[in-house]
Amino acid sequence: MQLWQNLPLVLIVLPLMCAVICSVLRGKKARFVMTGLVTFGCLSMAYMLIRVVGMGKSYIYVMGEIGAPFGNELRIGVVECLMGLLFALVMVCALLGGWQKMNRDVADNRIHLYGSMVCLLFSAMSAITFTNDLFTAYVFIEITTIAACSLICSTNKGRTLFAATRYMIMNLLGSGLFLLGLSILYSLTGHLLFPQIEESVLLLLQEGKYTVPLALCCVLMTMGIACKAALYPFHTWLPNAYASATPTSSALLSSMISKMYIFLLIKIFFRAAGAQVFAQGVGDILFVFSIVGIILGSVDAIREHHFSRMIAYSSVSQIGYIFLGISLGTEMGMAAALFHILAHSAAKSMLFLSASKLREVSGGSDAFRDIRGAGVRAPLAGLAFAIGACSLVGIPLLGGFTAKVFLSQAGLELGDWRMITLLLTLAASTALNVAYLLRTTLTLYRPGEKYPLSCSALAKDKPFTFAMLVLIAVNVLLGVAGGNVMTMIHQGIAMFN
Repeated sequence: MQLWQNLPLVLIVLPLMCAVICSVLRGKKARFVMTGLVTFGCLSMAYMLIRVVGMGKSYIYVMGEIGAPFGNELRIGVVECLMGLLFALVMVCALLGGWQKMNRDVADNRIHLYGSMVCLLFSAMSAITFTNDLFTAYVFIEITTIAACSLICSTNKGRTLFAATRYMIMNLLGSGLFLLGLSILYSLTGHLLFPQIEESVLLLLQEGKYTVPLALCCVLMTMGIACKAALYPFHTWLPNAYASATPTSSALLSSMISKMYIFLLIKIFFRAAGAQVFAQGVGDILFVFSIVGIILGSVDAIREHHFSRMIAYSSVSQIGYIFLGISLGTEMGMAAALFHILAHSAAKSMLFLSASKLREVSGGSDAFRDIRGAGVRAPLAGLAFAIGACSLVGIPLLGGFTAKVFLSQAGLELGDWRMITLLLTLAASTALNVAYLLRTTLTLYRPGEKYPLSCSALAKDKPFTFAMLVLIAVNVLLGVAGGNVMTMIHQGIAMFN
């Protein structure tokens, strides 16, 4: 094994060590360790992606030189590295883009603890992305829950504590459902590693045994992830959590944490539990919930009168798109879901970070009437919000448009009632997206009475500028070179087998 192939383990263990180090540091030193770790992780993910694409195959990292069925394994392929790179890049941009706001919102005696939670979150992200073991995934799901809850309530305001409590309750419910499904699956197969689970599941299906318990496993684990990822109607914790947290925390919650859970569910369905079990009714149920989430999430966003909560509700709709691709149960559907994860993460992190600056030049108000003209008072933030909004609506040359095209293609492959339903839903949801996202964008450039357009209240923020330019570039890249990215995704899916 070559030296670089140890990087996945390094990206799990090193953040755990950095979390301990940050807990005993103060102020700038903790921020330096936190940002340095995430930057190193981002560069490492990019390097691994290049090497794995060059190899043309995935590889297994056996921890402790103990193989299956007793050992623990990490699996590194194109899809894993691509998702890991996106998550790490979002973390870097979230930290830089929300740097100034974090210094004001988080007390000095809590910055080091905030850094510890970010390090734990990065470790959990790496483990969930690369793990080949179901129980290891569950352990780091719980670590993610603890870290995310701490990031929400880091400002110690009343509403953030309330939001964090609701987040914890719903996520613990999701964890319980997921663990119950995991336990039943283990009792049926006797394995925790994905390849061995899949072999046992296929054997049980061939023999016609335990088909109902296997389907129940899929239902329970899907419901658990749905609670954690805020699929409608399990989304009630989301608006308060996203809207009341710091910009960095909101960007991480919406763009990375929920997507980590969904990526794990994709690996379970197509690498462990087996697509055959998923096809036995579970996919149709998830399809209906996805359709409802896409439409009602947009309706809730339209009805919302607060800027940040509107952005939060749009996540409910976008998560519905991702689950819609998964529910099709096909390779194209899974590829479309993976691409939508990339597009939505890049756009949504930019929306939350830019929204913070737009509120800042509007007297800190979250009301639509007060953000009029904010796009002129903060030009870069206004531009970033406009590009992110256009991407989610589906304007050509941006990632969101390409994601919807791939999802439509996946629906056309079906040729049954789901095809018509999917295409009609995409058309209706796009119209609804225009109703609230483009309306908000236009509001940012309308003259306002309380805050004249000549007002310039922001000092130069170089980290924010860098983060916005990177995220804008990623959104455009996903739109212009979406075909190349999809080719990599298909290459990674082929490595699943």
